[in-house]
Amino acid sequence: MRVRFLGAVTLGLLVTALAPPARAQQGPEKGGREFHVWTGGGPSRPGGVRDIGVWNAGFRYGWILTEARGPSILRGRLEYAVDAVPVFWFFQPGGTAFGAGLSPLALKWNFDVSSSVVPYVEAGAGMVFTSRDVPPGTGRINFTSGGALGAHFLRGSGNLSAEIRFMHVSNAGLSNNNPGINTIQVRIGLGVFNRSQ
Repeated sequence: MRVRFLGAVTLGLLVTALAPPARAQQGPEKGGREFHVWTGGGPSRPGGVRDIGVWNAGFRYGWILTEARGPSILRGRLEYAVDAVPVFWFFQPGGTAFGAGLSPLALKWNFDVSSSVVPYVEAGAGMVFTSRDVPPGTGRINFTSGGALGAHFLRGSGNLSAEIRFMHVSNAGLSNNNPGINTIQVRIGLGVFNRSQ
């Protein structure tokens, strides 16, 4: 536990130290970057194995790819992001599984609003490696997919975020037994949007 925590802190410090000089942005702008630290969790839902809880924490680095586009209320900016997830725990019958993951594909639409609250929708996919089978009797390698609905609450040079996230966890047929897990999670985070100089 202590080693994982120190590893997560070290990773965060390295990303911050190696990032190019930047100026803070009030919100997402084309050419800008997002750095975010987050945590979240929730229970399993119908459609997969029940009675499993999930908690995870990680870091996000994102690139704002476009200017604001689209009609009226759908107008927004496209962001591509990568999540490193050094803490991924499954609380399940037979014992807790500890793991880590990587989500190399997150596509996020930050709505263009003239306020201090920036809503967004997101879809993404990744993988997770665990210390024991998740769910029990399957395998230690799983893939994740899902989506989220949330908002950034802009405050000065940083922001808070809150979202509701659906996540599906499955081994995609790597083992004969593949019941999968569906979760509804609440995720919160602290972050900053900035632009390289």
